[in-house]
Amino acid sequence: MEEQRHEPAAEFDEGPPESRVREDDLEPHAGLRYVARLFKVLAILLILLLVAEVIIGFTQEGGAAMGTLLIEATRLIVFAGLLWGIADIALMLIESNHDLRATRILLGRVNNKLQRMGPDDPNLVRRPDGFVERAPRP
Repeated sequence: MEEQRHEPAAEFDEGPPESRVREDDLEPHAGLRYVARLFKVLAILLILLLVAEVIIGFTQEGGAAMGTLLIEATRLIVFAGLLWGIADIALMLIESNHDLRATRILLGRVNNKLQRMGPDDPNLVRRPDGFVERAPRP
């Protein structure tokens, strides 16, 4: 059996141009994702630097370096945590923007479908005050 490749945009290419999904709507944030990865790699490098600094400090100065190493360790751990947190915030912004884009696309499709239905469609129910709503489905 042949394995079919699933392309996200391919299933939405049919239909009127207003309802098609642009490729940019699917994944426009590659640069922001790379920055998030970079921040996470830098955080890991800072932790490795901390381990190397502790090893070098104890081998060269012994127990006398304990105070200085604790201050440096605290500073490096806090900075690594900040970098990791900023990377997670960037990834969260990407995901929330995907949700907003999906909502915009779906709202555009609903609007397009309602405009095509017209006022004389039998699936629309008119209220006495002139408000038009969709009839309940059986």
